Amino acid sequence: MDQLLWLAQHPDLGSAIGEAKREADPFTRLDLAAELAGYRRDFTLTTRLDRLASEGLRALANGETANSGLRPLRIALLSSHTVDHLVPAIRVAGLQRRLALSVHVAPYGMYRQALLTDDAELANFAPQLIVLALDARDAPLQLPLEASQADVDAAVAERVDELRLLWRRARERYAAQVVQQTIVPADPPIFGSFEALVPASPYALIDRLNTAIRAAAREDGVLLMDLAWEAARGSYGDGLAEPVRWYQAKQLVSPNLAPLYGDQLARIAAASLGLSRKCLVLDLDNTLWGGVVGDDGVDGIHLGQGSPSGEAFLAFQRYAAQLARRGIILAVCSKNDLSVAEAAFNHPEMALKRSDIAAFVANWEDKAGNLRRIASMLDIGLDSLVFVDDNPAERDIVRRELPEVAVPELPDDVADYPARVAAAGYFEAASFTSDDATRGRNYALNAERKAAMSQATDMEGYLRGLEMVLTATPIGAAELARSTQLINKTNQFNLTTRRYSEAEVERIASDPAAVALAIRLADKFGDNGLISVVLARPDAAVASDELLIDSWLMSCRVLGRQVEDAVLDVLTNATTAAGYRALIGEYRPTERNGMVAEHFPRLGFVQHSAPDDSAREATFWRYELTSPRTPRHFIEVLA
Repeated sequence: MDQLLWLAQHPDLGSAIGEAKREADPFTRLDLAAELAGYRRDFTLTTRLDRLASEGLRALANGETANSGLRPLRIALLSSHTVDHLVPAIRVAGLQRRLALSVHVAPYGMYRQALLTDDAELANFAPQLIVLALDARDAPLQLPLEASQADVDAAVAERVDELRLLWRRARERYAAQVVQQTIVPADPPIFGSFEALVPASPYALIDRLNTAIRAAAREDGVLLMDLAWEAARGSYGDGLAEPVRWYQAKQLVSPNLAPLYGDQLARIAAASLGLSRKCLVLDLDNTLWGGVVGDDGVDGIHLGQGSPSGEAFLAFQRYAAQLARRGIILAVCSKNDLSVAEAAFNHPEMALKRSDIAAFVANWEDKAGNLRRIASMLDIGLDSLVFVDDNPAERDIVRRELPEVAVPELPDDVADYPARVAAAGYFEAASFTSDDATRGRNYALNAERKAAMSQATDMEGYLRGLEMVLTATPIGAAELARSTQLINKTNQFNLTTRRYSEAEVERIASDPAAVALAIRLADKFGDNGLISVVLARPDAAVASDELLIDSWLMSCRVLGRQVEDAVLDVLTNATTAAGYRALIGEYRPTERNGMVAEHFPRLGFVQHSAPDDSAREATFWRYELTSPRTPRHFIEVLA
C-alpha cells in the first residue's frame, strides 16, 4: 500500500539519507532527518531516518541543547500487542511535526501492571503522553451468542469502567495526557449481514465496546487514536489484524503500515501540544473552481451542478467551509487581479463567501512572499499555514522557500482533494470548544480592528473607541480545554513557555493556594474569545507570602491594547484576596518570546534574585501588592 500520499516524493530519499549520515555532528544529522521526514517513505526508509536521528534525539532527551526547534515529548506505549517495530515510525513522524519524541515501551501485555502498581521504570521515564494500545484478543468479552442486549451492555460497561480506572491512574500518577486506541475487530463475521442485529456477535460486541469507549473518553478528557474508525474507512488497507502477523509475532499493525500508524499517533501528540495547523490558504483558479476567472469570466468558470468537475470543485469548497465552521482560518493566495478574484465569490454556486476569508491576497507577486504577508496579516506563524494549490510548480517553490508551510501533494482529480487534505491530519484536534468555532470570524474581525487603527488620529482615542470589556474567571471545567490549548500553542507572548497537559492545568487550578485565570476580551467589533491565561502558584523557591507567576501568556491578536495592564489588575486583586504580599514573575527567554523581555519591568516589577535551582538564563521580578496602583488602560474589567 502506497502511504503518506500527501507528502512530496523525494527524487532519491535513500541516497539523501546516506549523504546525511556522513555528517559528523549528531544535531546536524538530526536536523537533516527532520527535513527528510517531510518526504514520502516506506518502512525501510523510515527505519533509516530513525537511525540517522537517533544520536541527536538521545542527546536532546539527556538535556543537551541544540537550535533544532524540536519540541521534546515523552510518550509511553502500554500495549496488549507487539509495538516495538512501530517505534521508529513514531519518532520519525514526530520529527516531521517538529517533535523530539522519546518513546518508552512497557513489557508486552503488562499495561495494567504498569499503571496499577509502582512501575519504577515508567515513573523514572515520567511520561507526558500515555498510549493504551489494546486489541480485540486482549480480555475479550466472554458472552454466549444468545446473550441479551442487557447482558452485552453490562459486560461492555464493566470493561469500560476498567479502562476509566487506568485512565484515572495515569492522570493521578503522571498528570499525563491519555490516548486510548480503539479496538480493531479481529475475527470474521459469523452471521453475514445479520451480524449487527445479534447483540453478542463478534462484530456487534466490538462495535458496542468502541462506542462506549468513545463516549467515556469524551467525558474523561481522553484522546482517541481511533484505529477502528480508520480501518473501517479503509485508511489502512490491508495489514491490520492479519491472522498470520498475529500468530507469528502478536502484531496488530504490520511493519509495512508502520509509517501510517506513526503518523497518526504523532499528529495526535502534536495536537495535544497545540501544534496543529490552524489556517488553510487556498489558491483560486483550478483549485476552488475550474478555469481561469481572469480569462473565462465569472460566468465561464466550472463550478456547481451540471458537470462532474463543477460538482467536485463545489464539494471541495464545502469541505473548506466545514473546516471554517470548526475554527480553521481560511485565506486566499492567488495570482490574480484582486477585483477579478473577489468578483468570483459572487458566483451563484459558490459555497464559500468573501466574508469567510480572513485574509485575501490576490496579485501578481510570488506566492511565498504573499504567504508571509498572510501570516503577518493574521498575526500567526508560517508554521500555522497549509497551502493548497493545484499547480505542482507553485507547490515546489513554496516548499523550497518556506519549509515551515505545509504543502500537500494533490491528486490529479479535484474530487479527491478533500480526502487528501483530511488524510494529512494537518488540523488534528485535541479539543473543540465554542471559541474554536468562532476563531475564523475572530481573525477577520481583527483585520477590521487593524483597519480602524490605521484610520485613528491618536492611539488613546482608538483604544477608548474600541469599548473593550475584559472578563476574568477561575479556570474550571468549562475553561480547561481551551486554556490548555492556549498554553501549549502560544510562543511569542509567553513569559515561560511551560507546556502542560489538561491534567496538569487542572491540578494547578484546583489548588486552593493557587490563582488560575482564564481571560476573555470583547469589544465593539465582537468577542475575541479566550485571549490570556495566568497560572500563579506557591513554590518552595519563593517565600510563603509570595506567589510565583508560573505561566502568563496572551494571544498576539490583542497586542497593543493594554490588555496586560488590565490582566495585572485582575491578578493583583485575586492574589491580594488570597492573602499574599507579593508576586514573583519569571521570564525564560526563548527564540520566539523576545517581545516580552521587558514585560515585568514595564508593569512595575523590580528585578529579584533568582532561586538557586532556577534555569540559568531565567530572570525573576518582584511586585509588591501593597503598592498603590493606578489603572493604565481603557478596559472595563469584570472579574
